[in-house]
Amino acid sequence: MPDLGTAEAPPRAASPPAPPVRPRRRGAFGQFDMKVSPYFYVAPFFVLFGIFGLFPLVYTAYVSLREWSLTGGDKGFVGLANYTEMFGDDRFWNALFNTFGIFIVSTVPQLLLALMLANWLNKKLRFRTAFRMGVLLPNITSVAAVGIVFGFIFADRFGLLTWLLDLVGINPIEWRNSRPAAWTAISFMVDWRWIGYNSLIYLAAMQAIPKDLYESASLDGASPSRQFWRLTVPLIQPTIVFTAIISTIGGMQLFTEPLMFGYGRIQGGSLNEFQTIAMYIYERTFDSNYDYGYGSAMSWTLFMLITLFALVNFLLVRRTLRGSSK
Repeated sequence: MPDLGTAEAPPRAASPPAPPVRPRRRGAFGQFDMKVSPYFYVAPFFVLFGIFGLFPLVYTAYVSLREWSLTGGDKGFVGLANYTEMFGDDRFWNALFNTFGIFIVSTVPQLLLALMLANWLNKKLRFRTAFRMGVLLPNITSVAAVGIVFGFIFADRFGLLTWLLDLVGINPIEWRNSRPAAWTAISFMVDWRWIGYNSLIYLAAMQAIPKDLYESASLDGASPSRQFWRLTVPLIQPTIVFTAIISTIGGMQLFTEPLMFGYGRIQGGSLNEFQTIAMYIYERTFDSNYDYGYGSAMSWTLFMLITLFALVNFLLVRRTLRGSSK
């Protein structure tokens, strides 16, 4: 009698073998596309940079070596004569001094306050999103509107700040006839516009820091202030260096704020108390002398100073942050 429990199943039919996959041969056009198409994707940036960035830079250097007037045309090659005249120009040094002064007075508090504001926005707050959006409003406001409003605030006789100082017994300040007062007023305008912008950049960097690090620091007994200076600041060091360099470039090219503060006068006060180097370049090139070659020499010098100062600023910030993290 056969054993039904040990009966074997009938063998399954074997599936036919799959045909071999032949590698697809790319034609000449396909190989060309793989090698060349990435360069087409990045080409628009380099084309725009070459037209609006590199060409003006090279052309300015060329014009700075020539005697060129916007009214009289090109009168030929003069070598370094424009630079020699520039180094002997007292108004150039005055404008350069004003530029560095306003830059230092405005940038240092700007970055510190932006760092503090970003740290506050990084906490758990009610209406946190509204606060984060609100700090960006000054940056998107028209510069002309900002200049008009701050012009009324810092008006010499009937300004809001003059009235408040008079209430506490302080004599009125001539904001546009005193170099320290003018620098302070312009710095308020610059800081009001850019503190929120920089704080959002810092906030984005703080959001990328793992929360586990803060929990470990809290377990070790580190206070919130110690966590901020010993943990947060060193970890966002690249971002701080970036904002310092960007602020250096913007501060050295300062033009609109002092121009609006001086009611549109390119001279920057009766005795050029707050005329920046960008304002002086515009005055010599387009407002009075129409000296295109001399203005180009000052523009090229400003470019070199921005590059040098940004490099020094980069090294100083990195050294300071490394020292604070130890």
